[in-house]
Amino acid sequence: MIDAGRRRLLHRLAAAGAGALVVPSPARAQSKAPEPPVRRIDIHHHVLPPQYIEAAAGMRTGERAPPWTPRMSLEDMDRSGVSTAVMSLPQPGVWLGDVPQGRRLARLANEYTAGMQREHPGRFGSFAAIPLPDAEGSLGEIEYALDTLKADGIGLMTSYGDKWLGDRSFWPVYEELNRRKAVVYTHPLGAECCRALSYDVPASTIEYATDTTRTIASLLFSGTAARFPDIRWIFSHGGGTVPFLLSRFERAGQTMKQAGERLPKGVLYELRKFYYDTAQANHAGALAALGHLVPPAQMLFGSDFPFRPASEAVAGLAAYPYSAGDRRAIEHDNAARLLPRVTA
Repeated sequence: MIDAGRRRLLHRLAAAGAGALVVPSPARAQSKAPEPPVRRIDIHHHVLPPQYIEAAAGMRTGERAPPWTPRMSLEDMDRSGVSTAVMSLPQPGVWLGDVPQGRRLARLANEYTAGMQREHPGRFGSFAAIPLPDAEGSLGEIEYALDTLKADGIGLMTSYGDKWLGDRSFWPVYEELNRRKAVVYTHPLGAECCRALSYDVPASTIEYATDTTRTIASLLFSGTAARFPDIRWIFSHGGGTVPFLLSRFERAGQTMKQAGERLPKGVLYELRKFYYDTAQANHAGALAALGHLVPPAQMLFGSDFPFRPASEAVAGLAAYPYSAGDRRAIEHDNAARLLPRVTA
């Protein structure tokens, strides 16, 4: 016979075993639904219309354009979860010193991109090209591109001949862009001053990031950024070397004679209003430096396709210790807020 103590032990073991087989009710065991995949918005993605390449490629950079077609863009986007790419011309842009040519190239490029948008609804946005030193032509193309073609913003190069974007000769164009509260995307090139330098490396290795830095400095210290506060500027490649030179910029802003007039709210105020993309600035050092300048809310996903695949930017951001919310902001939410037509 089994004594009373042993009988009670066996009953407890049996009850425990039966309890292990009980399936928890839905109210007690709610599984967390997986988060939907991020629909990335790439704001640094190039369009290379064949007629534009024939007319302009290599004329100012010495570098040959890579192979490109709309299908190649779509395939790279699909591989990396990019839902929409905002297209823009690469260097040298449309201004090669000739007014009729600049107007013709701008119209050609903008209509070509608009055609891609019609053919692939929802997949492409656009930063329209304008021949900035030609104020009359630029104002006409801004009206056509934004009002008729419904471009998402305007694309500029960081310099034009011996002038950077803060030059006062560009102010008539900025008056209109400021009135429209336009988004203005910028892309660097090798400036006139420094194309003869020979390091046995292409200009893009050193000069492009440097020219972005030069043009940000010109916008700040000329007073242009403060004068046109409603232009929403985007700078490529993590702002060039600006994050590294931040203390020097601040010092210059404090010591320049006209600081009160040109930078009434200070250097940092203007720099932290700008947006910065992650194209070729998606490694830990660049992201850390940029993060000391601006929060993730001012950063935008950029690939630099077809010069670089989008997978490079995706991998770089995934490897950096951002929170899921910050990474989603960089890859989608910030661009969706800045460019509402892209997600409409």
